[in-house]
Amino acid sequence: MRDMRPFISGRIFTIIAKVCEGMGVEAYIIGGFVRDIILKRPSKDVDIVVLGNGLEVAANVAKKLGKGAEVKFYGQFGTAMIRHKEYIIEFVGARKESYKLISRKPEVEAGSLTDDQNRRDFTINSLAISLRKDDYGHLIDPFHGVDDLTGKLIRTPLDPDVTFADDPLRMMRAIRFATQLNFCILPETLDAITRNASRIHIITK
Repeated sequence: MRDMRPFISGRIFTIIAKVCEGMGVEAYIIGGFVRDIILKRPSKDVDIVVLGNGLEVAANVAKKLGKGAEVKFYGQFGTAMIRHKEYIIEFVGARKESYKLISRKPEVEAGSLTDDQNRRDFTINSLAISLRKDDYGHLIDPFHGVDDLTGKLIRTPLDPDVTFADDPLRMMRAIRFATQLNFCILPETLDAITRNASRIHIITK
């Protein structure tokens, strides 16, 4: 399953693609929406990662959508959200992150699509669909997330100790996804949760 065009044929995705082409930036659908397409689960929450200014893209997309498109900007997080009909679409610039031991709030800098996929919590959430004109609808799966969806496995894209130490909330998300989807947490991933369990204290109660 590499051609995802049948799943993103709606007007809203066409507009996002055309806006990005006009601005000379690349954009990709990433994360849970892609995962849920493959799992055949209904989802209207769409995350768009932009190789550029996600806030500007969101503003221009909202203009093109016209009446009924409600856009909100969250400058402190570098994100924007559009509500349009049944969709909730979040835009963010591609980024890479670094963390300090005392906080799960990352230091952020602009990055590539690869950087953005590397920072994702699990392989099943690192899947992306291109909105570029040249390869519209192409599935980008560097960590074999589709295989993990098929095998019903939860694993991190990078070293699980680093993934969980950086953001301990991901340990709780691993348990939640395993429970909701009836997936198994890979033994190495589960061992890393055990090793990093003490980090949970930095999460806001």
